[in-house]
Amino acid sequence: QVQLVASGGGLVQAGASLRLSCAASGLTFSRYSVAWFRQAPGKERDFVAAITWHDDTTYYADSVKGRFTISRDNAKNTVFLQMNSLKPEDMAVYYCAAALMYSGASKYFRQRGTYDYWGQGTQVTVSS
Repeated sequence: QVQLVASGGGLVQAGASLRLSCAASGLTFSRYSVAWFRQAPGKERDFVAAITWHDDTTYYADSVKGRFTISRDNAKNTVFLQMNSLKPEDMAVYYCAAALMYSGASKYFRQRGTYDYWGQGTQVTVSS
């Protein structure tokens, strides 16, 4: 049974940092491209960042570029999202997602339909 467990969310002040983790089990993690999406109340689930399975290429939403960093540790079956200089508009539930051996065009990494498995989400709250 495949599981993606997101953790690390919390309540922080604007300008602070958080590191989210997505721990995977039940799959060969090194063969999966992994992404983070986020969903604020009343809004769609939007792409945040992704990292490829084969060469660790990374992609970011324009809104987080330069502030967030996605990375992976295949030995620990975990993907991380380091979030710095957090803003109130970053407040959302953050979800991780995995796509088997996906290495297509960058635009498809930003689409929810690309991903095979999803985690349960972790809440990030940023106070101003």
